[in-house]
Amino acid sequence: MFPTVREVLALDPVRHGAPRLVAGEVGLDRRVRWVHVAEVPDIATLLGGGELVLTTGIGLPADDAGLRAFIGDLAGVGVSGLVVELGRRYLDGVPRVMVAAAERHGLPLVELRRATPFVRITEAVHALIVDAQLTELRATEEIHQRFTELSVEGADPGEVVRQAAELSGCPVVLENLSRQVLAYDPAGESAELLLDGWEQHSRRIRPEGRTAYDSDRGWLVTMVGARGQDWGRLLLRWPPGGDLAGGQSLSAGGPAPVPTPGRAVATPAGPGGSSPAGPGSLSPAGPGSLSPAGPGGSSPTPPTRLTILVERAASTLALGRLIRRDAEGLERQLHRTLLTALLDHSWPVDEVALRARALGVVLDRRQLVGVVVRHRADDGGEDTPRHRQPAGSGPLTDPGHSGEAFDNVPDAGPARLRDLAETVGQALREAGLTGLTSALDDQTVGVLLALPDAAAEERALAAFAAALRRARSDACATSGGRRSVTGLLVAAGSGVASLREARRSLIEARQVADAARRDRRDLPVFRLPHVGLAGLLHLLRDEPRVQTFVERQLGALLAYDAQHPREQLLGTLRAYLEQGRNKSAAASAAHLSRPAFYERLARIGRILDVDLDSVDACLSLHVALLALDAIRTPTPPR
Repeated sequence: MFPTVREVLALDPVRHGAPRLVAGEVGLDRRVRWVHVAEVPDIATLLGGGELVLTTGIGLPADDAGLRAFIGDLAGVGVSGLVVELGRRYLDGVPRVMVAAAERHGLPLVELRRATPFVRITEAVHALIVDAQLTELRATEEIHQRFTELSVEGADPGEVVRQAAELSGCPVVLENLSRQVLAYDPAGESAELLLDGWEQHSRRIRPEGRTAYDSDRGWLVTMVGARGQDWGRLLLRWPPGGDLAGGQSLSAGGPAPVPTPGRAVATPAGPGGSSPAGPGSLSPAGPGSLSPAGPGGSSPTPPTRLTILVERAASTLALGRLIRRDAEGLERQLHRTLLTALLDHSWPVDEVALRARALGVVLDRRQLVGVVVRHRADDGGEDTPRHRQPAGSGPLTDPGHSGEAFDNVPDAGPARLRDLAETVGQALREAGLTGLTSALDDQTVGVLLALPDAAAEERALAAFAAALRRARSDACATSGGRRSVTGLLVAAGSGVASLREARRSLIEARQVADAARRDRRDLPVFRLPHVGLAGLLHLLRDEPRVQTFVERQLGALLAYDAQHPREQLLGTLRAYLEQGRNKSAAASAAHLSRPAFYERLARIGRILDVDLDSVDACLSLHVALLALDAIRTPTPPR
């Protein structure tokens, strides 16, 4: 909200004084918090930093040492710049010793070669600060209004990211905790360049704090999450493409030529085409010109309104994940409410049993089995046509549902899910089974089967799978062969004898279903023994706790590889673990000499601060590697 020294020098009252920059060009983009008039040499003790000091010099020391100390004291307290009016103490220019000291400290030193009332400069700068504050308030109000509307409308993450990019004029990226891109908007820049090598680039962006700016990489970053559980990061690149975007964006600013020390500051022509700078001033196009923006239009940190914007966008993303809705019939809503209550522990199980009995589903004293039905492919396989994303959008995924792809055609995804839920309900009725059934998320339909005893479990599951296949075949026939018979996957959890344990069976079924998506076997029903550790970790790849585990175990090594792409020590660690910690075999597998391989292992141990001879430590690292592979596994082709 504060103007820069460069912007102050472009104000009319300052230009009236024919300003001349004589030192400290590197500090022209410092912010001016206040203007202070001083005529005493020990003024530094009364300042707090950020002031632009105006003086005629009449009270400054007469000796060189005193002038050096005066400049050093001003720089030490962090003043923005020093403006000296010529004519009273200094006639032709400030002493060279002042120029040298200011240049050494990077402190902007400006001469005013024409008498100028300091009060006019003070009034103009303070008016600029007030105007900037009003602009900031208006921009903040627009941000809150826009994202409030998005929250009320239930906008998907892709739309939230697009609006953030539109308001800021900057590229915006939403990623999960494993540095995978969930949504992005390049704001008119090249999407390929923006996302090329994203994971390694993102791992180098490590700001301190929940919302912070990484000045080395040029990214403003905030965490995304709710209820104490973060699941991603929202990143905004500032300035975009190396300078600020133009137009109506909130971060707008214009480029300007770089002023040259020792030259007059160019000033726009006044009324009638005259220039107030007088003889000797450069033309506006000259090399000594100044404009409100710094070189390339940038300044050291993003405006406060951009920080507000990314935080508000992150809140909208977190809220949207919590309140996603779908259109369902009343009975299906009741089924979903009961299943959700079991999964979330939001109702006592006795109340769930009572309400289920009122719906005609008896859950007391029954063998309960959680079942999940889903399409093998995220878009429904051959069930629905392949939908295109809007031009300029990225590979959008839903961070709340296993990283599945968004369907950008309105109502196509919900309609497909309703169709699947109806098919599952039909199969239950045909198989003569009872249970609660409802969509669990955007991709899966869950069933809690209520069986008379444990002996009926395998038979009931086989009957359900066969009925589901027949129902699917009938739907395929009535739709002219447009639907796939083999595109569905059925997974079941372990049977339990108590409603209090039903949640475990449902969660297990969903885990097995997600893990078995890439299993090409045509099994009627997938159970937990059909998927190993790698499959289980694949299911959990979008779970923030798994991603946090991977980052804790391997984050330092991944960061090291990002900084040293030619070494790739992760591959060395993988070879060592896959060869059962046999160093000789691992060195051979990695095509390295044993001394080189041993040296790499030692370096890995130092980076991760672990003992690679420890079985427990290597077990943790091996599980983290399997989880990393699951996280990095791309969505299968559609």
